[in-house]
Amino acid sequence: MKIKVVHTLYVHLVAAVGHVLSSYWAWCMFTWCFCCFFSLLILILEFTTVSTKLPFAWDDFTAAFAMLACLMCLAASIIYPTFFTCAACPHQIGAAVVSWACFGVYAGEVALTHLRPRGQTNGFLSTLPGILKMLETFLACLIFTSLESNQYVGSSGLQWCVAVYSLCFIFAIVIILLSTGQFTSFFPFSFDKLVIVYNILAAAMYMTAIVLWPLYSLHNNTRPSNCGHLCAWDKLVVVTFMTILNFIVYTLDTVYSVRLVFFSNNE
Repeated sequence: MKIKVVHTLYVHLVAAVGHVLSSYWAWCMFTWCFCCFFSLLILILEFTTVSTKLPFAWDDFTAAFAMLACLMCLAASIIYPTFFTCAACPHQIGAAVVSWACFGVYAGEVALTHLRPRGQTNGFLSTLPGILKMLETFLACLIFTSLESNQYVGSSGLQWCVAVYSLCFIFAIVIILLSTGQFTSFFPFSFDKLVIVYNILAAAMYMTAIVLWPLYSLHNNTRPSNCGHLCAWDKLVVVTFMTILNFIVYTLDTVYSVRLVFFSNNE
């Protein structure tokens, strides 16, 4: 309940200032509202014991939500003060401080979850492949937040990159849903090997995006002298770095999945 109160506090602080036409502002507001809503929903389901009747591992879901909320609040706590605060902006400064406090609470919950004895928290989202999948989708969300349609319209190379981000995001979400809902046993073939094939393809696709995105978006395109805090050029750089990070995560996911499926089974 305290986390919900904290969320409500900084949502009111930001809303009191007024709406800002920025995808980063929208991301921060979505993060705080999303975390507030799901924190309240988790409390209601646990108090009413409805959580014990759900067709998936409840502890796995709550642990995954805490980790996702931790990442989202961390991103919002960096983005909001960077772009929307100033020395004479008490509401924005207050919202940024409370956002950092909420990130600390979620980080503490994540730490306590992973300090539990092995076996108390079971499920896909609590394993390393599940954590990597969540990280892949989270980084893709940051990429989408930084994208603007006028950045890639008319360029086939940049449109390919956007297609890579979109397809990999969709398939990662599908894998998370199938694994969390325990539907993988209905497949007539090894779902783990299918995921390995997907990871290899996703890593290869992201490798092409690492080359094409900066080549088509930043080559012979220096930062404008009048570029402010919400400069479109800076978003191109953000997408570049997020692309590199997600390629690294997909590569790690591929290596770990191959080791888990092909080598652990032979030991």
